[in-house]
Amino acid sequence: MSNIKDKPYVTYLLLAAMVVVFGLMSVMGGTENPVTLVEFGAKYNPLIRAGQYWRLVTPIFIHIGFTHILMNGITLYFIGQYVEQLFGHWRFTIIFFVSGIVGNLGSFAFNSGLSAGASTAIFGLFGAFLMLGESFSKNPAIVSMAKTFLLFIPLNIGTDIFVSGIDIAGHIGGLVGGFLIAYVTGVGFSKTSRVKRVIAAIMLVVIVFVLYTIGMQAKF
Repeated sequence: MSNIKDKPYVTYLLLAAMVVVFGLMSVMGGTENPVTLVEFGAKYNPLIRAGQYWRLVTPIFIHIGFTHILMNGITLYFIGQYVEQLFGHWRFTIIFFVSGIVGNLGSFAFNSGLSAGASTAIFGLFGAFLMLGESFSKNPAIVSMAKTFLLFIPLNIGTDIFVSGIDIAGHIGGLVGGFLIAYVTGVGFSKTSRVKRVIAAIMLVVIVFVLYTIGMQAKF
């Protein structure tokens, strides 16, 4: 019998939390109701500027409509398991939340609309695979896995460009955030260059500061 520590239980817990939030929103006004979205913590720029910085985290667990949570849930279920197994539980947790926050900061800086969804964090998981492909280019198994998942990046970015209502700034922010934080955390099965980790940490801090500053000074 496999140990629970070997299972991607963080991925399962995140999915469960999203389903619970979706259920609560459904019975308390509807998941597509702007008032309900704001009440549950969707990204809403005026309130973030007013000091509600937790709105950079809570949108990760909020979804707008059944199709939204279904697509994000399926994607997280499949890619989350791989990232969690490769990086370990706590590293995966850090990558997921930092990616989500950086993605929401990207949305805060460049998107005036109300937004929510786990896709900012999910794009960060794609970014983590990008890091693996770059760092372990001599490992054929990892390279093959990275290439498989990295095909989703141009496909999703392309969809963002041609489909209205998609928060492309949030997705790109999550992707970059995931790539950088994956270097900072490193992986459990091998050492990561200390120089790369320091550079990535500095770049991440700078990006967060720049996005926050742009968002706070934006007129929309």
